[in-house]
Amino acid sequence: MVTGVLPLALEEATKTIQSFLLTGKEYACVMTLHGDVDLARLHAVLEEFVGDLFQRPPVRAAVKRDLRRRRIYYIRDVEAGGREVLFRVGCQAGTYIRKLVYDIGEVLQVGAHMRELRRTRAGSFTEADASSLYDVLELSQSTGDEKEVMARRIIKPMESAFDYVHRVYMRDSAVNSICHGADLAIPGIVRLSNGILPRMPVALFTLKEELVALSRALLSSEQMFKEERGMAAKTVRVIMPADTYPRMWKTRSTQTVQVPS
Repeated sequence: MVTGVLPLALEEATKTIQSFLLTGKEYACVMTLHGDVDLARLHAVLEEFVGDLFQRPPVRAAVKRDLRRRRIYYIRDVEAGGREVLFRVGCQAGTYIRKLVYDIGEVLQVGAHMRELRRTRAGSFTEADASSLYDVLELSQSTGDEKEVMARRIIKPMESAFDYVHRVYMRDSAVNSICHGADLAIPGIVRLSNGILPRMPVALFTLKEELVALSRALLSSEQMFKEERGMAAKTVRVIMPADTYPRMWKTRSTQTVQVPS
């Protein structure tokens, strides 16, 4: 009973999946109430669930049933017909909508269950951009220029998956050292997103908008702007092949020295 957007990664882009899973989701949900509820009361209770909440994954779940905090960004476009309620919800990754529906029913004191769920957005990918399996089948059967046009419409650059991930842009002189597994030093940074906090996942990009690596921030955005030296981010997963950019660093005994541009 669950349909909608499901991003799939191909070849080297599979390395980005873990980071991409952290991005937010949007769903259209049909909730069935087990009793009659006043519409004003329904709207008021739905509004109470916007913000941070604690969830324990349901019994039938693919993860360990530990209590965890998740954020509901919004609940809107509410339509009710009898005991059937349709609404749109934006939430943090890892939020269980069927558990949200159950909790709403408990607060309303009538009970509720999820009847239908459709994912309308996953990260930066929306339902409007999605392709069906029939489109993929048509692509496999097409040839020539038509196939290239269809492929470009269906298959997106992996960089497009990171519109909602905090970014750090680096100098060309720092790129190859990162591709060899080095951590990012502050002198290698050109610009970055606001709102980065220590231990937060960040994506490292070239000035040409090419994804280089997935990293974990060691400093906040403010600290990266303020400090002149030190390490800014720890490299977790290298995406760009080594030597795509020219080597502009050299090794002295066991130390790696970055040559500024």
